Amino acid sequence: MSAPATVSVLTHTQPEQTAAAMTAAVKAADAVGARIVASADERAKHGDAATGIDPLEDLGAEPDLCLVLGGDGTILKALREHAHSTVPVFGINYGTIGFLAAADPDELGEGLRRAFAGDFDVMSLPGLEVGTPDAPRLALNDVSFHRRPHGRVAELAFRLGGQEVGHVRCDGLVAATPAGSTGYNLANQGPILAWGVEGYVVSFIAPHTLTARPLVAAPDDVLLVRNEAGREAVDLVVDGEHVTDLASGAEIEIRFRDNVSRLAQVPGANFYRRVGEKFGALAR
Repeated sequence: MSAPATVSVLTHTQPEQTAAAMTAAVKAADAVGARIVASADERAKHGDAATGIDPLEDLGAEPDLCLVLGGDGTILKALREHAHSTVPVFGINYGTIGFLAAADPDELGEGLRRAFAGDFDVMSLPGLEVGTPDAPRLALNDVSFHRRPHGRVAELAFRLGGQEVGHVRCDGLVAATPAGSTGYNLANQGPILAWGVEGYVVSFIAPHTLTARPLVAAPDDVLLVRNEAGREAVDLVVDGEHVTDLASGAEIEIRFRDNVSRLAQVPGANFYRRVGEKFGALAR
């Protein structure tokens, strides 16, 4: 990618952790003559550290790049904000795991150099479209269904290709993209899907049976999740955010959508090495 002329910046909710990085980003932009912009909330959050950052509201067009100083949740937020556009999201990890990030905090200088020089690869990420009652919602990580605290065990079923393939009492269910397969799905002992796999995985949360198994669905297979009649409503959560309820006897449709967002990565980055570094290290 060519060097971006305009770069928007997004940070997580703890500004004291990213203030120095924000100042460094402004200096990096100045050094190459790039314009850096941020929303009014973002600029107010950082106060003096946002000096030199122009209002995003005055840009009047999409930026060439979105720079994220935060963890996977903030990177996902940026990916959703720039979904169905050509804007790549370059993340520098100031969160816990940073699986989606292109650089870690100790690589800040090199990360900013790459970001403002356009020295990175761009990978297309798929999403899951959820047919909620108000309007379709997009998940870049996962869609999950949860029984409510202190409520009865849920009874959920799902169909693929018109065929019911899972029906168990459980604490919930997760449908995850390849990027999201290392999240809640992994905690359910579901399979990790390598980036580039066309498809998604469905896994139950704490199934009350010995026979429930995660299942990888093909990209064209429409997923229908049903909350059995006579059971309590369950919470529907999209990328960690509660969206609505799935009432007793109701069902909802989820579809795989390809080429939804664009994630910046360092050239030569290896998915399998990243899995070992980010998750193997936690197990030792």
